[in-house]
Amino acid sequence: MSVLTCKLPLALEGRLADLARRRGVPKSVLVREAIEAKVAEEAAAPRKAPANLIEALGDSVGSIASGKRDLARNKKHLFSTAALQPESRF
Repeated sequence: MSVLTCKLPLALEGRLADLARRRGVPKSVLVREAIEAKVAEEAAAPRKAPANLIEALGDSVGSIASGKRDLARNKKHLFSTAALQPESRF
């Protein structure tokens, strides 16, 4: 059996210890049971197809930097022709 280390909030660890004491089993047995139940639940749940590309990409949208600075403030990129360039005030 492999070993897994995890951090628990003190309140949850206390509840886990109380339950283990009442049932007369180690905390690791309760944690294994909980993980097995959750994995089985997730495996049994039907996967919902994403409604659109943004939903399919999820958290990865916007996570990759282009390497370019913010073009919204760059006058060269805001105005594509010389006629649209703002007049110089100096």
